[in-house]
Amino acid sequence: MSDAAAPAPAAAAPDALVLEGIARTYGRGTPAEVRVLDGASIRIPPGQVVALVAPSGAGKSTLLHIAGLLDAPDAGRVAIAGIDATGAPDATRTALRRSRVGFVYQFHHLLPEFDARENVALPQLAAGAGRAAALARADALLDRLGLAARARHRPAALSGGEQQRVAVARALANRPALLLADEPTGNLDPATADRVFAVLLEVVRETGLAALIATHNPALAARMDRTVRLEAGRLA
Repeated sequence: MSDAAAPAPAAAAPDALVLEGIARTYGRGTPAEVRVLDGASIRIPPGQVVALVAPSGAGKSTLLHIAGLLDAPDAGRVAIAGIDATGAPDATRTALRRSRVGFVYQFHHLLPEFDARENVALPQLAAGAGRAAALARADALLDRLGLAARARHRPAALSGGEQQRVAVARALANRPALLLADEPTGNLDPATADRVFAVLLEVVRETGLAALIATHNPALAARMDRTVRLEAGRLA
């Protein structure tokens, strides 16, 4: 029998998102004070797609902004892909957000003066990629999303569903660990919404990233791995 030690098991990948005890209050100390988040906590491992369901005004956009390092909580801990962003300086948070987080919103927010491939290349250029590599990555993503023939069209020449697919490609451009989406199909008709969401879900599962997707649509929520509900400032 060999005396050689067995190889150590590979370390598990860190959670793509950790929120612990997140609190956020608007108008603190005023008569209009509103406590939006009150100890919200969640962990999302790589490869898991989570539906975030909440009544209007419950704070889901605030939660997503905090998860994506666009806003800071009053209390609690935020970690992205094993990197603790709690109390980190703005430059560190910006770099982490650019490299590890992708965003898709209800409205695409594409820049109208650039074509589809340029819109997808821009976040890569902001993160330091070379132009040729950024455009090659943009072309590959747009092809995967069925938009190769529309890559040189500006947003005004694209349909609503096409614009949103470009927004999905842009969110994936920097190979994030975490995708955050706020009602990504809420501005589309039901048939187009279903097609866009199907492509989004397929690409997310292929790449193995984690996703937290806010939706009011129970049929879309049912297609994800699990559902969490934001109520009274907490996630259940």
